[in-house]
Amino acid sequence: MDALPLVALIAASAAIAGAARRTPVPAPLLLVTVGLIGAYVPGVPDYTLDPHIVLPLVLPPLLHTAALDSSYLDLRANLRPVALLSVGYTLFATVAVGYLAYLLVPDLPLTAALVLGAVVAPPDAVAATAIARRLGLPNRITTILQGESLVNDATAITAYRVALAAAVGEGASWAGGIGEFALASLGGIGVGLVLMVPIHWLRTHLREALLQNTLSLLIPFVAYAAAERVGASGVLAVVVVALYLGHHSWQVDFETRLQEGAVWKMVAFILESSVFALIGLQLPYVVQGLGGYSVGETLWYAVGVFVAVVVVRFVWVFPATFLPRALSPRIRKREPDTNWTAPVIVGWAGMRGVVSLAIAFSIPLATAGGEPFPARNLVLFLTFTTVIGTLVIQGLTLPALIRALKVPGRDPQAETLAEAQAQSQASRAAEQRLDELLADEGNALPQPLADRLRTVLERRRNAVWERLGAVNPVTGESADDTYRRLAREMIEAEREVFVQLRDQRRIDDEMMRTLLRRLDLEEAAAYREEP
Repeated sequence: MDALPLVALIAASAAIAGAARRTPVPAPLLLVTVGLIGAYVPGVPDYTLDPHIVLPLVLPPLLHTAALDSSYLDLRANLRPVALLSVGYTLFATVAVGYLAYLLVPDLPLTAALVLGAVVAPPDAVAATAIARRLGLPNRITTILQGESLVNDATAITAYRVALAAAVGEGASWAGGIGEFALASLGGIGVGLVLMVPIHWLRTHLREALLQNTLSLLIPFVAYAAAERVGASGVLAVVVVALYLGHHSWQVDFETRLQEGAVWKMVAFILESSVFALIGLQLPYVVQGLGGYSVGETLWYAVGVFVAVVVVRFVWVFPATFLPRALSPRIRKREPDTNWTAPVIVGWAGMRGVVSLAIAFSIPLATAGGEPFPARNLVLFLTFTTVIGTLVIQGLTLPALIRALKVPGRDPQAETLAEAQAQSQASRAAEQRLDELLADEGNALPQPLADRLRTVLERRRNAVWERLGAVNPVTGESADDTYRRLAREMIEAEREVFVQLRDQRRIDDEMMRTLLRRLDLEEAAAYREEP
């Protein structure tokens, strides 16, 4: 197997994603655009999305890292809107978009149209949440978008299996479809609940960070494979396990958390970048099988399905936002008030992604009777154009829409004040605990070392408050920023001495690496937190 094309894809995708950070264009959109152009550049290898790779090998780690970064408490507080989008909307879009496609495309069987509806039903909120965070959208909107993307893939895959069974002639009934959906959803959640506690126990009892991080990399694949083996939803199993692990991550050794955070950021960056580039690179493959349709027909169908996808989302989002509040005083009391701008943003943020394409590529070539699957190439093409259309049109205009609606974003000053108050309360508890420990003769310390512990504690307590204070008139830094910079300069000076001592053969490489690792941990833990 020639590994060079894969290495080239990863390297080029990472470079483009890195360059996107210097532009106002979100990385997913730039990657898709470059992929579309690169698909017809001479010498670029043919990259074909393989659903047998994307679904079991790419989707689980992406879901895992997204769920680890999600807030279990926020998702629980917004369970109703998340469920209405991830389950209700996905099923509604499957039926509504499928039926509209059936009316639009002549000779397209209803069963094949429902397959198309299920394929394009789940939004991929990676790009939407990235934009939401960049523009400082309210936390509730970001949580709802992220929560939807964690669960809707499971709903869409199950709906696709039911529609596909009817399309290929294997037989499907409403009762069978409901039963399969119940097995997939409840089974996936059940597998996640069974796995999450023993996995967390193992993580907290392994003493080596290397073993803990190796386990961390295996967790999403184990959860996904275990659920799929029993016919349940691997997606839900991965999400349940990751939410539990993320909620209890504070119980894991600090060294593991530092390494794990860096490892998963790298994995997510590589996978997301490569996946969005792959979307654009599929253009030649999806176009080559459209010989039976004219250019005008295919473009008309593509525009029609894209409009249907966009409109159907708004048709669902607005009633789902306001109707429950109008009917239930309990919901009005429990959930914060909202206006029309929030559903507009959520409705327009329904960008599709790689999961839709992966599902579409898994459509079999033939039915159970041996006949070609009806309009398979057209379904692939319409899925591709819908993904590209939503990513480019909605993705490029979403920031402008958010700015035009003047949605009140997060208040950095208020967030910093809350952080300072939390740190102050924690520091008081730490100071009280330190006094208790030092009162024990078994914890006796020389006074300079005891004072150093108090100084470090005082430094942590004051750091956040200093960000609220005046800035240095010369550098524009707060006192906390200056402290961090000077600390890094001091650590860098120590590093240079260790390297010089190694070069002079006064210490060996193993000792130098040990000393440098201590400095790295100190810098990562104390001086590189985001202000």
